[in-house]
Amino acid sequence: MLKVSKTSVMNLENAIRGARNPLNSWTKSDSFVKDGMFELGEQDRILARRLCRAGSDHRKFIRQIFVSVDILAPIYWWKEYDTYKVGTVANSTSTMHKIHSKPFELEDFSCDHMTPESKKVFGEYLEYLENVRRKFLECKDKKDWYDLIQLLPSSYQQLRTCSLNYEVLIHIYYARKEHKLEEWHTFCRWVEELPYAKDLILIQDEGEI
Repeated sequence: MLKVSKTSVMNLENAIRGARNPLNSWTKSDSFVKDGMFELGEQDRILARRLCRAGSDHRKFIRQIFVSVDILAPIYWWKEYDTYKVGTVANSTSTMHKIHSKPFELEDFSCDHMTPESKKVFGEYLEYLENVRRKFLECKDKKDWYDLIQLLPSSYQQLRTCSLNYEVLIHIYYARKEHKLEEWHTFCRWVEELPYAKDLILIQDEGEI
């Protein structure tokens, strides 16, 4: 299970202006701001699509379109996400400092694809984990804390505030959109809904590059 929230897309206006720098064609720009929102004009859209289809060397301007988003996802998904180091930044909730701060509940874990039999076993496992947590709070014995850390399942959900750009999202989207993990499908659907994603990110779907 993966959830996204608090999405912010920034610097579109400046990035589009920069896309016209190589040919000094700023006077042809037809984008505008309406009700505080940047709207991409048709001439700017045509230029942006042409540059994006031409390859990464030509679409440098989308590296200046920044995205900030909160993602709640299981540790097993974050392990795959962490392969994308260039152009990404993330601040996460701290497992080391806060693992013992609240009771363990089934909702803290991604269990949506577990069979009923597995979920029953997992529930018993969480009861044991909760007993260890209470023991640590009572005795403050570091051995119990280590038990919590080393017994924590990879289905445990962690919240991170992530920063990316549109170029990074192109690489992630096309590398992961057919992945077997449902979490990646949720992530890719979020990418598809970003402002002007069809023009600037989903460029390979048109079969033109």
